[in-house]
Amino acid sequence: MKDLDGLMDWGEWYEMGLRRDWISPAVCYTHDGLPTTSTEDDEWEEGEDPCIHIIRPYADLAERKAVEANCSFAIWRRPPNL
Repeated sequence: MKDLDGLMDWGEWYEMGLRRDWISPAVCYTHDGLPTTSTEDDEWEEGEDPCIHIIRPYADLAERKAVEANCSFAIWRRPPNL
Protein backbone atom coordinates (compact mmCIF):
# COMPACT_ATOMS: atom_id res chain seq x y z
CA MET A 1 0.00 0.00 0.00
CA LYS A 2 1.37 3.41 -0.99
CA ASP A 3 1.33 6.31 1.42
CA LEU A 4 -0.22 9.69 0.63
CA ASP A 5 2.90 10.80 -1.27
CA GLY A 6 2.76 7.73 -3.51
CA LEU A 7 5.84 6.26 -1.84
CA MET A 8 6.31 2.82 -0.32
CA ASP A 9 4.98 2.35 3.16
CA TRP A 10 7.11 0.90 5.95
CA GLY A 11 5.98 -2.69 5.37
CA GLU A 12 6.77 -2.58 1.64
CA TRP A 13 10.19 -1.06 2.27
CA TYR A 14 11.00 -3.61 4.97
CA GLU A 15 9.85 -6.58 2.86
CA MET A 16 11.83 -5.38 -0.17
CA GLY A 17 14.96 -4.96 1.95
CA LEU A 18 14.64 -8.47 3.38
CA ARG A 19 13.94 -10.07 0.00
CA ARG A 20 16.90 -8.31 -1.64
CA ASP A 21 19.25 -8.94 1.29
CA TRP A 22 19.74 -5.21 1.95
CA ILE A 23 18.71 -5.37 5.61
CA SER A 24 18.66 -7.75 8.53
CA PRO A 25 15.45 -8.80 10.25
CA ALA A 26 14.45 -6.41 13.01
CA VAL A 27 16.18 -7.19 16.30
CA CYS A 28 16.18 -5.53 19.70
CA TYR A 29 19.62 -4.16 20.50
CA THR A 30 18.82 -4.27 24.24
CA HIS A 31 17.79 -7.92 24.31
CA ASP A 32 19.35 -9.45 21.18
CA GLY A 33 22.53 -7.41 20.82
CA LEU A 34 23.99 -5.73 17.76
CA PRO A 35 23.99 -7.94 14.64
CA THR A 36 27.67 -8.28 13.75
CA THR A 37 29.98 -10.55 11.78
CA SER A 38 32.64 -12.59 13.55
CA THR A 39 35.24 -10.35 11.87
CA GLU A 40 33.62 -7.26 13.40
CA ASP A 41 33.56 -9.00 16.80
CA ASP A 42 37.29 -9.74 16.44
CA GLU A 43 37.96 -6.11 15.50
CA TRP A 44 36.16 -4.95 18.68
CA GLU A 45 38.23 -7.39 20.76
CA GLU A 46 41.43 -6.04 19.18
CA GLY A 47 40.52 -2.46 20.09
CA GLU A 48 39.30 -1.37 16.68
CA ASP A 49 36.02 0.44 16.18
CA PRO A 50 33.98 -0.99 13.27
CA CYS A 51 31.07 1.26 12.33
CA ILE A 52 27.74 -0.61 12.13
CA HIS A 53 24.74 1.44 11.02
CA ILE A 54 21.32 0.82 12.51
CA ILE A 55 17.96 2.57 12.23
CA ARG A 56 15.29 3.19 14.86
CA PRO A 57 11.72 2.84 13.59
CA TYR A 58 9.34 5.24 15.34
CA ALA A 59 5.80 4.24 16.29
CA ASP A 60 4.61 7.80 15.62
CA LEU A 61 5.70 11.43 15.45
CA ALA A 62 5.53 11.84 19.23
CA GLU A 63 8.08 9.04 19.67
CA ARG A 64 10.38 10.61 17.07
CA LYS A 65 10.21 13.94 18.91
CA ALA A 66 10.91 12.20 22.25
CA VAL A 67 13.98 10.46 20.83
CA GLU A 68 15.22 13.69 19.25
CA ALA A 69 14.78 15.50 22.57
CA ASN A 70 16.96 12.88 24.27
CA CYS A 71 19.56 12.16 21.54
CA SER A 72 21.01 15.09 19.59
CA PHE A 73 22.51 12.80 16.95
CA ALA A 74 18.97 11.82 15.91
CA ILE A 75 18.62 15.42 14.75
CA TRP A 76 22.03 16.19 13.24
CA ARG A 77 22.25 12.88 11.36
CA ARG A 78 18.84 13.43 9.78
CA PRO A 79 19.17 14.51 6.11
CA PRO A 80 18.16 18.12 5.44
CA ASN A 81 14.55 18.80 4.47
CA LEU A 82 13.22 15.52 5.93
